[in-house]
Amino acid sequence: MPSFLPAALWPILMLIASNVFMTFAWYGHLKFTDRPLWVVVLVSWGIAFFEYWLAVPANRYGSVVYSAAELKTIQEVITFSVFIVFSIFYLGQSITLQHVLGFALIAIGAAVVFRA
Repeated sequence: MPSFLPAALWPILMLIASNVFMTFAWYGHLKFTDRPLWVVVLVSWGIAFFEYWLAVPANRYGSVVYSAAELKTIQEVITFSVFIVFSIFYLGQSITLQHVLGFALIAIGAAVVFRA
């Protein structure tokens, strides 16, 4: 792990990048519903390959600084954050009050995990 950034920051940055890949792998095809399912599945697998190359090292490096529960909590908060941006800017879907409230509950749960 390069030392020009704190060790606690590397796994977070890698998890953000991996989540961008995974969000496109899982949901990017929704803009291409005219394509055969087998094609979008293969493309999604190809995108997910790069997600794994970021997520696995992020968890390996992160386990030096964070517990497994903390890493999973970070992952979930990042996943929802990335998805909100993706949903608005890529899919063109709006975020409702229920989405905001749900995210707030997830954030409260994350705060509980990190206070322990």
